[in-house]
Amino acid sequence: MARENPRWGYIRIQGELRKLGIRVGATTIRRILLKEGLGPAPRRSGPSWSEFLRAQAHGILACDFFTVETAFLKTLYVLFFIEIGSRRLRVTPSTRKPGWGIRHSAGTESLFRAG
Repeated sequence: MARENPRWGYIRIQGELRKLGIRVGATTIRRILLKEGLGPAPRRSGPSWSEFLRAQAHGILACDFFTVETAFLKTLYVLFFIEIGSRRLRVTPSTRKPGWGIRHSAGTESLFRAG
């Protein structure tokens, strides 16, 4: 079943077997498939997760949000992005009012397009 239907996972195979009157646990199905060299669905073949990330790195952004305390005891809120492929940082303007960035998020889009 797993070879003929590569998108079926352990639970789906268990359900199909149950329709045929065969009762078997998902863990047993998992163990049998691993013994036969079939990994979990839906990717029993194709690139690994790290290969996929390397291939897509140019289009992936990671972000972080943190606060900075100033010498005058003010709190600044900072949101920054990193382009995974080039490792370039994109820092948005820091603010003392974090709600501003949410209400005016369209204004930060130009930061991503800037070269």
